[in-house]
Order: sequence, then structure tokens, then C-alpha cells
Amino acid sequence: MNLPEKALYSIVLLVLSLGSTTIFADTFDGYECTDDCSGHQAGYDWAEQKGIDDENSCSTPSISFNEGCQSFVEGGAGVISTDDDGDEENDDDE
Repeated sequence: MNLPEKALYSIVLLVLSLGSTTIFADTFDGYECTDDCSGHQAGYDWAEQKGIDDENSCSTPSISFNEGCQSFVEGGAGVISTDDDGDEENDDDE
């Protein structure tokens, strides 16, 4: 394998490995989850139970909790979504 082929092969592997980490990412009302979205769900549930209507109340050391709280304040549905084909939004149009 010559140098240009090795470089191309390396780039393809890099792109494939990077793409595989984001294709199956779960989101919580549009906020990207790092694990199972439990922090987002906890923040959303807390804000719902407390009737929070101001994003300034969504200030804790947990980013995911804050984003879940903000989702409630913004009128989000509290839904976890998995975009497993990279084009989920257009599936309903076909």
C-alpha cells in the first residue's frame, strides 16, 4: 500500500469511527444526552413538580439536569428520541 492509499484508508477509518459515536445519540427534547437521559428526565420532572417557569431556577451543578429543567420551561414534551438512521425527521414524509 503506497502513502496516498494509507492516508485515504486512515481518513476513512477516522470518519467512520467518529460518525458511529454520534449516529445513535439520544436526545431529550433536542438536548443531546451523554448516557441514558436520566439527568434530563430528572430535571424535567423536578421542574414540572415544582411548577418552574423561569430558566434562572434551572441552575445546578448538573448540566443535564439544567437542560431538562430548561426543556420544561421552554414547553418541551419531555421526550427521549433516538435518531438511529441520521434522518428520522424525514421518515414521516415518505
